[in-house]
Amino acid sequence: MNHLLGAHTSIAGGVDKAVDLANKLGFAAMQIFSKNNNRWNTKPLSEEEINSFKTKLEKSKIKFVVVHDSYLINLCAADKSILKKSREAFIDELFRCGQLGVKYLNFHPGAHGGKGEEEGIKVIAESLNIIHENTPNLNVSSMLELTAGQGTAIGCRFEQIKNIIDLVDDKQRMSVCIDTSHIFAAGYDIKTRANYKKVIKEFDDIIGLAKLKCIHMNDSKKPLGSRVDRHEHIGKGFIGKEGFSNIMNDKKLEHVPKILETPKGKKQLEDKKNIRTLKSLIQKRQNRN
Repeated sequence: MNHLLGAHTSIAGGVDKAVDLANKLGFAAMQIFSKNNNRWNTKPLSEEEINSFKTKLEKSKIKFVVVHDSYLINLCAADKSILKKSREAFIDELFRCGQLGVKYLNFHPGAHGGKGEEEGIKVIAESLNIIHENTPNLNVSSMLELTAGQGTAIGCRFEQIKNIIDLVDDKQRMSVCIDTSHIFAAGYDIKTRANYKKVIKEFDDIIGLAKLKCIHMNDSKKPLGSRVDRHEHIGKGFIGKEGFSNIMNDKKLEHVPKILETPKGKKQLEDKKNIRTLKSLIQKRQNRN
């Protein structure tokens, strides 16, 4: 099986430096921030930085890139000023993706802050419609990430993601990312073979596998249904190697890029080890699914 494997990669020194590091580590896929992820405002990308990123990427073995948005963004914030800033920041993130030639912007749907799930979903979709209307010519997909369901966060159930997409006018601009740690914490058991198959079928029935464009490969430090988002190295958490073996041997998901977001140091050598672990789980038999 030919998987596109990689990890979230540091942009220290500039976004183009992420390409150098990812390529050095042998990644076929990578995720980056396009700016400081804990600030609202940041300087624009320079022409030199954009050109360097594109040139290096073209010469590399990296086949898939996704940008993760700022953690400050909340597209259903109860505070009107935060909601306005979130929408503006998301538009800026989409433009930065467009400048870099990256086709996916991954984001957590948002936290309703006590307004309720139904209202939160409505406001997220409203935000996305406003954002898309303001970026009509951008070939960048807004990628909804499944969440663990901590606090008032929306997106821990497949139905919530479907309901958001249903309310978005331009559905062609929507895609989805499964985070293994998040869905496990949200109560989807992907550890056992039988339950994994039920979960993937449920995702396909509700959202559709055609919308799944990325998988965040993270083990979970917390047990099934804990609703707590804590990532662990592959095989070291409650999902375990069995759960990741289910994914790595699922032919339906072979084409979906798989990105690690596990703990790491500056050199990201831990990512290489986790990728080796994932590859070791691939079985020679090609007809499991």
